[in-house]
Amino acid sequence: MSRVCLVTGANRGIGLEIARQLSRSGDTVVLAARDLGKAEKAAAGLPGAVPMRLDVGDQASVDALAREVGDRLGRLDVLVNNAAIHYDTWQRADGADLDVVREALDTNLLGAWRVTLAMLPLLRASRHGRVANVSSEIGSLTGMGGGTPAYTVSKTALNALTRMLAAELRRDRILVNAVCPGWVATDMGGPGGRPVAEGAGSVLWAVDLPDGGPTGGFFRDGRPLPW
Repeated sequence: MSRVCLVTGANRGIGLEIARQLSRSGDTVVLAARDLGKAEKAAAGLPGAVPMRLDVGDQASVDALAREVGDRLGRLDVLVNNAAIHYDTWQRADGADLDVVREALDTNLLGAWRVTLAMLPLLRASRHGRVANVSSEIGSLTGMGGGTPAYTVSKTALNALTRMLAAELRRDRILVNAVCPGWVATDMGGPGGRPVAEGAGSVLWAVDLPDGGPTGGFFRDGRPLPW
């Protein structure tokens, strides 16, 4: 059965490729972006893609999207929290601009949290809900060093949120996992990374998990990563 999927930050990069692959598999995809015009341009030519405006940092925008998805589509089967900002390789923790850190946390952590909370009634209506939080191995405490503080801390916190939501939503048959797409050649990742289709495939593994699949894990390409 065709699923209803929402991908945040989907007008470019990994988000767009995830939306493209879901669309090509026959799913209905809400392609969400802060700029509706960019969402509409990205959705052009993708069968089943529904462009919608979403600013994950704005509660009113999140609530409006939840109402629109509910009114137009009636349920949500898959949520991919992909929107992210500030890959701050120019910073160190011992001299970080905390305004940049705050902005990263507001989008990368709280943005995903806002959207998930708003979409929970629709995910519960699915009875087969899947939430994939696009994280990064840079947020793993096991091998963490210095540098890139805003992005790193925000992804570590997103991993913690993943664990909590997975434990609490298991009873609703909603699987929640954090997924690292790897270093991908996108505007954020820069040149030299793996093809964007491979990075998107890593995320789609979590989207396509069967009932009874793993939840509360941290994965890349279907293999567990250390926390």
